[in-house]
Amino acid sequence: MAQKGMVRMGVTNANKSINVDKIECGGTFTVTLSLTAEPDLMSNPTDIVLILDRSGSMTGTPLASLKNGAKKFVDIIAEATGGTQSGQIGFGSRIGIVSFSTTATQNTQMITSVSQLKTAIDGLTAGGRTNHADAFTKAAQLLTPHSGNARVLVMFTDGVTTAGTNPSPVAAGIRADGSIIYVIGLAGNGGVDEDALEDWASKPPEAYVTIAPTDQELEDLFENLARNLSKPGATDIVIEETLQDCFRIVSVSTPTKGAASVIDAQSLRWTIDKLGVSGSEGASLDFVVQHLGGCSGTMEVNSEITYDDKEGNHVEFPNPVLEVDCGSDVFPEPCPEPVSVHIDGCEDAIEFDAGDLHLESLGRILQLDVTLRNVCPNRRVALAVILSEVDEHGLEHKRGLKTVTVPAHTRTQCRDVTVRCIKFVLPEDLDVSGGSTEGICDRRNFKVRFIAHYIDHDFDCCQAVV
Repeated sequence: MAQKGMVRMGVTNANKSINVDKIECGGTFTVTLSLTAEPDLMSNPTDIVLILDRSGSMTGTPLASLKNGAKKFVDIIAEATGGTQSGQIGFGSRIGIVSFSTTATQNTQMITSVSQLKTAIDGLTAGGRTNHADAFTKAAQLLTPHSGNARVLVMFTDGVTTAGTNPSPVAAGIRADGSIIYVIGLAGNGGVDEDALEDWASKPPEAYVTIAPTDQELEDLFENLARNLSKPGATDIVIEETLQDCFRIVSVSTPTKGAASVIDAQSLRWTIDKLGVSGSEGASLDFVVQHLGGCSGTMEVNSEITYDDKEGNHVEFPNPVLEVDCGSDVFPEPCPEPVSVHIDGCEDAIEFDAGDLHLESLGRILQLDVTLRNVCPNRRVALAVILSEVDEHGLEHKRGLKTVTVPAHTRTQCRDVTVRCIKFVLPEDLDVSGGSTEGICDRRNFKVRFIAHYIDHDFDCCQAVV
C-alpha cells in the first residue's frame, strides 16, 4: 500500500494509496492520488542536504546500495546544473552530507565539489542505534536561510527511532522555516514506522514519502528523485482514473490543487493547471470507493490510470491491491445491463423499443422418490443417492451425493418404506447433455445410483462387543 509510482522529468513523486488492506463485501475505502513537482535547478538554485542512515541494521548490502544511490544523486544534480565537465555543481546549487546512527555527523558542509561529496559518502560505516532528531538538527544547521536558495532535505532511514529525543518537533520546525523534507524509508530491513515518516515529511505526506521494499531499489529511488528535482514543474496536468468493474465511486473530495470531476460510476478526471513551476509543490485528491459485489478475494483497485501534461512528463502510478471478504455471500448472476432512454426537454411522451428480453435460468431442481423393499421392523437403514449427468459421448459427470438415515418402523412384519423428496440442485452452467445452446429448456440426461443397508443388526463376532 505504501510503495510509490515511477516518475520521470518534472514530477518528483507520484502515488496512489488506499487507507485499508481489507474490506467486507459491499464495504467502502478511501483512495488517495498525489503528485509532487519541483522547479528546475538552473533557474531555482537549491541547497540539498542528504541525511543518510548508517545505523547497525544497514551493515552489508543495504549500505552499499545506499552509497551507490547517493553518489548517483550527486552526479545527476551536477549534470543538471552544467557541472559535468568541471566536477562542480553549478548555477548556485549546493549539496551537504549528514549521516546518523546513535548521533549525527556533518560529513560535509554545503559544497559544490562532486569528488568531495562522493568521498564523504564512500567513507560511511554502519553501526549503532538510530537518532532521527539529531540527524534533522545537524542537517538544519547546515542550511543558511540568508543564502536565498531553496532548501530541500532528503532523509533516508531503514528503522524506527531508538536513540535521542522525539524527532517530530525538529522536523516541524524545519518545515515551518520553509524547507522541503523528502523521506525515503527501507521497509525490508529493520522495518520503518510509516506514520512517523509521514509526520516528518512535507505535506501532503503521500507526495513526499517513498517506501523501498528492498535495498536493491534504493539506487533507483535516489536516481529518480535527483532527475526529477533537476527538471521543471508540470503544467496542464490531466489524470484520468478508471476503477475495476467491481467498484464504484461514491464521492470525490475537493483536491488540494486543481479540480476533479466524475466521468461515470467507475471513472474520474483530475486537472491541475500548473504544479511545481515556481517552487516545490504537492497536490492530492481523495475519493471514496464502494465494492459492488459479484467478485471477492484479492484484486487490484484500478483498471487504468493515465497521466498527461504539456511538458510530456512520464508518470506511472502504482495499482494498490485490496482483499475483499464476501464470507458466505455468493452472487450467482450479474446485474442486468441498463437500457438508456433519453427524453428531450419539450417532449411530453415518447415511444421507445427496449429490444428483446430473454428469459434466464439458474438451472433445475431434481426431486427423487425411492422405495426400499421389505425393510424389517426396528432397524434403521442407511441410504446413499449418487447422481451423475451424462454427456453426448456417454461420459458421466458428478453432480451430487446425499446420504440419508431412514428411521426404523415398528410394524410386526417387514414392509416397504418410501423415501420422498430427495432434492438435487442442477445449475444451468453445468449442462453437459449436448442439447441446444439456445434457450433454457434443453433436455438433460442423468443417472442415479442407490446404496442401502441396515444400520442396526444383531450380529456379534466371536462374542466380541461391537
